[in-house]
Amino acid sequence: MEMVPSEENQFVPKEGVFWSCRQSIFDEMKRISQIQNAAEEPRVLCIIQDTTSAKTVNERLTLNLPASTTLSKLYEDVAHKAGYVNGTFDLAWGNTPEMAPLDHSSEMFLSDSGFEPGGKRNFLQLTDKDGEQPQVTSDESATADSSGLDDSSQERFIGPLPRDGTAGCSGDYSSPSYSYSSILNKSETGYVGLVNQAMTCYLNSLLQTLFMTPEFRNALYNWEFEESEEDPVTSIPYQLQRLFVLLQTSKKRAIETTDVTRSFGWDSSEAWQQHDVQELCRVMFDALEQKWKQTEQADLINQLYQGKLKDYVRCLECGYESWRIDTYLDIPLVIRPFGASQAYGSVEEALQAFIQPETLDGPNQYFCERCKKKCDARKGLRFLHFPYLLTLQLKRFDFDYTTMHRIKLNDRMTFPDELDMSPFIDVEDEKSPQTESCTDSGAENEGSCHSDQMSNDFSTDDCVDEGICLDSTSSTERVLKPKSLLTFELFSVMVHSGSAAGGHYYACIKSFSDGQWYSFNDQHVSKITQDDIRKTYGGSSGSRGYYSSAFASSTNAYMLIYRLKDPSRNAKYLAAEDFPEHIKSLVQKEKESEEQEKRQREIERNTCKIKLFCMHPVKMMMESKLEVHKDKTLREATEMAFKLMELEGVVSLDCCRLVKYDEFHEYLERSYEGEEDTPMGLLLGGVKSSYMFDLLLETRRPEQVFQPYKPGEVMVKVHVVDLKSETIASPISVRAYLNQTITEFKQLIAQATGLSAETMRVVLERCYNDLRLLYVPNKTLKAEGFFRSNKVFVESSESTDHQVAFTDSLLWKLLDRHGNTIRLLVLLPEQSPGTLANRTLCQKVGGDSDVPFDGSKGNRKSVEAILEESTEKLKNLSLQQQQQQQQQQQGSSTSDSQKSSDTSDFEHIESPTQEADSNSSLCVAADNRELENRIRAGGSSGASSDPENHFACEERSDSEVNNDRSTSSVDSDILSSSHSSDTLCNADSGPIQLANGLDSHSITSSRRSKAHEGKKETWDTAEEDSGTDSEYDDNGKSKAEAQYLYFRTEPCSQDDSTWDAQKCLVVHVDKRITLAAFKQNLEPYVGVTSTQFKVFRVYANNQEFESVRLNETLSSFSDDNKITIRLGRALKKGEYRVKVYQLLVNETEPCKFLVDTVFAKGMTVRQSKEELLPQLKEHCKLDLSIDRVRLRKKTWKNPGTVFLDYHVYEEDISISSNWEVFLEVLNEPEKMKSMSQLAVLTRRWSPATMKLGPFQEVILESSSVEELKEKLSEISDIPLENLEFAKGRGTFPCDISVLEIHQDLDWNPKVSTLNVWPLYICDDGAVVFYRNSTEEPMELSEDERNELMKKESSRLLKTGHRVSYSPRKEKALKIYLDGGPAKDPGQD
Repeated sequence: MEMVPSEENQFVPKEGVFWSCRQSIFDEMKRISQIQNAAEEPRVLCIIQDTTSAKTVNERLTLNLPASTTLSKLYEDVAHKAGYVNGTFDLAWGNTPEMAPLDHSSEMFLSDSGFEPGGKRNFLQLTDKDGEQPQVTSDESATADSSGLDDSSQERFIGPLPRDGTAGCSGDYSSPSYSYSSILNKSETGYVGLVNQAMTCYLNSLLQTLFMTPEFRNALYNWEFEESEEDPVTSIPYQLQRLFVLLQTSKKRAIETTDVTRSFGWDSSEAWQQHDVQELCRVMFDALEQKWKQTEQADLINQLYQGKLKDYVRCLECGYESWRIDTYLDIPLVIRPFGASQAYGSVEEALQAFIQPETLDGPNQYFCERCKKKCDARKGLRFLHFPYLLTLQLKRFDFDYTTMHRIKLNDRMTFPDELDMSPFIDVEDEKSPQTESCTDSGAENEGSCHSDQMSNDFSTDDCVDEGICLDSTSSTERVLKPKSLLTFELFSVMVHSGSAAGGHYYACIKSFSDGQWYSFNDQHVSKITQDDIRKTYGGSSGSRGYYSSAFASSTNAYMLIYRLKDPSRNAKYLAAEDFPEHIKSLVQKEKESEEQEKRQREIERNTCKIKLFCMHPVKMMMESKLEVHKDKTLREATEMAFKLMELEGVVSLDCCRLVKYDEFHEYLERSYEGEEDTPMGLLLGGVKSSYMFDLLLETRRPEQVFQPYKPGEVMVKVHVVDLKSETIASPISVRAYLNQTITEFKQLIAQATGLSAETMRVVLERCYNDLRLLYVPNKTLKAEGFFRSNKVFVESSESTDHQVAFTDSLLWKLLDRHGNTIRLLVLLPEQSPGTLANRTLCQKVGGDSDVPFDGSKGNRKSVEAILEESTEKLKNLSLQQQQQQQQQQQGSSTSDSQKSSDTSDFEHIESPTQEADSNSSLCVAADNRELENRIRAGGSSGASSDPENHFACEERSDSEVNNDRSTSSVDSDILSSSHSSDTLCNADSGPIQLANGLDSHSITSSRRSKAHEGKKETWDTAEEDSGTDSEYDDNGKSKAEAQYLYFRTEPCSQDDSTWDAQKCLVVHVDKRITLAAFKQNLEPYVGVTSTQFKVFRVYANNQEFESVRLNETLSSFSDDNKITIRLGRALKKGEYRVKVYQLLVNETEPCKFLVDTVFAKGMTVRQSKEELLPQLKEHCKLDLSIDRVRLRKKTWKNPGTVFLDYHVYEEDISISSNWEVFLEVLNEPEKMKSMSQLAVLTRRWSPATMKLGPFQEVILESSSVEELKEKLSEISDIPLENLEFAKGRGTFPCDISVLEIHQDLDWNPKVSTLNVWPLYICDDGAVVFYRNSTEEPMELSEDERNELMKKESSRLLKTGHRVSYSPRKEKALKIYLDGGPAKDPGQD
C-alpha cells in the first residue's frame, strides 16, 4: 500500500487521505449550514449599561445575539467585551433594576427569558455582585496596604474619558492606550473613597491624608475607646477610628462621613458650608488634643506636627538680641509679596523669604535695652526645630484692597518631591553673651507666633522634641545633623480648584507601601503620575507678570505635607493581623454591619412598591404606599393593605379586596378572582421602581357581593338627565366592552337605571364641551371613541325634544350650560345699599330660567322674596326712561324680549314668572345710566356747591390697606383696594356718608369739560389703546345687552367661604359671558351701575388684581374662584388709572406712594395737576401750590422726563394702563420751560471728609459739558479748572460706597457733550457726582476703614441698593466637644 506523509509527518495510507478530505468537506458544509441557519434565526439586540463606575455609567455595550443564545453564554460575551472576570458581576433588566438579576448558570434561551427579538432593544444594567465591584480580567485582588498593586493591566477601556480638570487627571487620560485600570474603581487601587455630603470635599481630603499617614493611623488604632466613659456618637477619636477601619477593610466603593461630622456636633446644614482645609486641620487637631487628655496620645499632635522657631530682634549697634521661642503646626508661605508684581517661583524661594529679616530704621527704630536708646535693628524669624511631619500652607487666598474683593492667587509655585530644609535652620551660636537675653515675657514657648505670618494654635511648656532639635546639642552637632537628617519626602498635596468665592478640594497622596501616587477625589480613587503632581504647581507657561494669575489655571496645590526621611522612625501601615484586639473586634462588628446592610438591600431589591388607594367609609379617599415582598401572596397583601388603611373596626377583612386601578382615569382595570394565593411579584409583573397602574382596596357591605372586573372592560359614568326639572343626577358606574354596539350599551344602561331603552338618548362627553349624540345602533363603543373611563348623559322621555336637531334641542342646551357653568364666590362691598337679604334678584330679558340644578324652585322663590324690596326705589326712579327706551326699540325693531326669545339658547326653558323681573332689570340699567347722565350734567354746570350735585364716592388709599406697599410696577398692579377719587353715583339726591366718613365730590369738573370742547375726536381712539375696554358701544348701548347667558345667584353659606356670609354671594354663571355683561348682572346686588364699581379677582395668596377688559369672557375663571367688588367709578374709553408717587431726592426712601387717580386722553398736564391737588390735600394732607409742583416720568424708581404744563396726554406724552408718575415739590417756581432744556441731579463728593452732599438740580440749556461744569462751579465755588464730574451708576439715587466712589467712577470723561459715550445723558433725571480734583482723600487706618466699610454696607443694604463688596457670609468652623452647639434658650 502506498503511503503518503500526514500533517504530523507520519505516513498514512493514500486512501486515508481521500476519506480525510471527504470528512473535511462535510464538516465545512455543516458549518456553512449552521451559519446560514443562524443568519435566518431571529436575533436579540442587547444594550448594556455599566453602572459599576461613575466613569462608565454613560457608556453602552451593544451585543446582537441569536435568540437561541443561553443566559450563561450572554454572561460570557458581556464579560469578554467589558473586560471583566465572569462571575464577578450581575446583569439586571434596565427598566426594572430592582428585580433579581439574571441567572449566571441558566441554560435558558434568551427568547424564553423575556428578551424580545426582531430588532427591539433590550436594556440591561451591569451591576456590582454582592456589593463588590467586578474584577478586571488581568487584575489581581489587592488591599489598601499591599505592596503588590499591579499597574500593568492594559485591558481595553470602554468607559468615557474624564473631563479636563478632573481630579488627578494625567496625560494618559487622553491617550489611546488608556486602560480600564485607570478608571476610578476600588478593585484596581484597593482604596475606598469618601462620599461628599454636599460641600465636604475639604473634610474628605484631610481625612484621606490622615488615613494615609502611617504614624497617625497606627497611633489612632492603638487608642482604645472606653464606652463607659463617653458616648460613642460624640467621641471624635472613636468615629475617626471606625472610619479608618472602614477605609482599610470595607468592600464598598465609598463610605459615608456622617458619623464623623455628627461627632463634631454638626447638623445637616454644616454639609452645605465650605471651609478652608488648613483651618479644619488646626481645629480638628485642637479637638483631638482635648479628647486625648490623660491618654498615651495626649501629645501625639505635637510629636508629629509641631515645630519651633525663634522670633528675634537684634540691635545693629551693640549686637544685643531680644528673642522669643514660638511653636507652629504649619508654615504659611506667601505666594506673592504685598505690593509686588511677581510671585515667588518655588517653595524654597518662599521659605527663604519667610526667614528673611527686615531692618527697623527711621521712624521704626527699635529701643535697645542695652544701648538705652532707639537704634537700627534687624527683626526676623529663625527655625529651631522642624516637625516629623512638615505642613506647608501656600497662601493662595488674599484680599485686594483696590477692588475690595477677596481673590485667589493662581501663580505658579513649584515644590520638590524631596525638600532639603537644612538651609533654613538656625546654625548661629545661640549661647553667646549678646544673645542670651529675651523679651520681657521671653521664656521658651511663652509667647504666640508672628502675628503676620504664623498660624500657631498650640504651645506647651513640656514639649517633647521630635525630629531635629538644636537647643540641647553642641555647635558641631548643629552643623552636621541637619545635613544628614533634614530631608523631607512629599507624600500629600491638597489641591484647590476654583476661585476665592468657592471651589473643590481633592488630595493627591503617595502610598508609603508602594510609592504609587493616588488621587482621592471624594468617592473616586485612581492612580496618577508625577506629571499630575506637576500640574498642581499652578500658573501658566508664560512669564510671571502681574496679570499672570488672572489667566492661570484655577487648579493648584494649597497644602503640602512632607515626612522626614528617617529609616529608624518611618513607620509602615499596620496589617490586619497586627491590629490590636479592640480594632479586630471593631473590624468584625463593622463587617457584620455591612452584611446586615447587604441583606437589607436584598430585601429592598425584592420589594414591590406600588401606590395604594382606598375609598374609606369614614375618611373618604385615602392614598398610601404599599410595600410588599414579591413572594407574598395576594391574600397577605390584602391583609397588609387592610391594616395600612386603618379599616379595622370599620369593615371586616372579608369585605375587602385589592383590584387593579388607574387613578388618572379613575378606572378599575381588573379584579383578581381566584388568584388569592398568587405571589405579588407575578401578579404585578415583577419588582419595579414604578408601575403604570395602582391598586385600590375596594370595600363592600356584608350583604353586597363584589362585581368581577374583567380585562378589556371600560368604565362608564352615567348621568341621568331630567328635562322637566332640568337636573342632572349624580353618576352611576357601568362597565361595558369596547366591542359592544350602541343598542347593547343602551340595554345595559336601561338595566342599571330603569329607563326605557327605546326612547333613550345617549350623549358622550369625549372631552371638555365636546358632546356627541350616539345614534347609530350598530356602531361599537370603540368606534365612537370610548376609552378606559368615560362620561355619558342619558335621557329617556316622551317629549318631542328628540325630534329636533340635537344642537337645537333642550337636552343639548342643558348639557352645554352644565359644561360651561362655573361657581363663583363674590364679596360685595359694605357700602352697597342693604345686606344681601335686602337686595333684589334682577334678571335680563330672555335670560336664564333660574332653575337650580337640584330642581328645587323653592330656593329661587325665597331669594326673590327676600331681595324684592330693595329695588323698588330704583325701579320707580327710572320708570319714565324705561318706557321711552321701550318705545324707541319697538319703533325700530322687535322688542328686546322678542329678540331674546328668538335667539336665546334657553327659549324652551323660559319661566313665565321671570317676565316682570326681566323688565325690572332693564329698568334698573336704564335708571342707573340716567343717574350717571344727571351727575355729568351737574358736574359740568360748575355748581359744585349745590348739595344735589354731590354723590358718595369711595376713597381708600393704599396705606389704609397695606402700609408697606412697595413702589414697584408689579406691586402697583396688585390693587387690594380702590384708590379712585371718582364719583360714585347713587339714587339718593343728597350727599351720602360712606363707611370711612368721607363726603363725596365730583371729579367731572368744568375744567375737564372745557378741555375737551372742540377735541371730541381725541376720545374716539381704539379700545386697545386704553387701559380698559369701553362698556358701551358707539351708540351708547350697553355691550352686555347683546347676548345673555346663564346667570343665577344664591346666598352664601358659611361652608362656602371664609368670608362673612352677609357680604358674600354665590353666582352660577356661564363662563362665556363677558365681564361687561357679568358686571351688569351684578348691578342689583351692588346697588349701583356697572360703571360705578370694579371687579377684583382674588388669587391663592390673597392678592387681588383688577379685571378691566370688559370684552373678555370669564373663561380663565374656574369653580370656587373668589371675586371682590369694590366701589369706585370704572374707567371709560380713553381713560387711564394712574398711580402718583412723590419724588423725595434727599430722603432715604426717595419714592413714596400718594394716590390713585384717573388721567384722560387729551387732558393737559396742568389740568391733571389741577384735579390732583385737591385729592392730595384731602387724602395726603398736602397743601400745594400748582406752580410749585411738577409731574415727571417714572421708570421703576428712576425720575425721568419733566412734563411741562402745556403737554397733552397721548399727544405729547405716551400713557398706558396702570401708569405711574412722579410728583415733585419744588422750592421755587418751575424753571423748566422748554423741552430743549435738561434737568440734571448733582451731588458733591468730598474726599477729605469722605462724605456726599445733598442732591441739587441743575437746569442746562444745552447738552454741553462745559455748561454743566460752569453750573457746578457756580453752586460749589470749585474753580472750573479743578472741577471733575462722573455719571452715577445704577438706579436712582445711584448710591455707592464712599470707599469706592473715588476710584470706581469714570471721573472727568474726555467728551464735549453729554449725549455721547460714556455719559449718554439724553433725558432729565440723570445723576452726576462732582469733586474738587485738588482735594486729597482722607487717610484711614485699617480699623477705621473696616468700621467705615461696615457702616457703608449697612447703609446701602437698608436703602436696597447693591453693595459692591459683600463677602459670602461664612459660618465659623467649629468642632463641638460636647456633641453640639449650645442653643439659645430664647429660640425654639
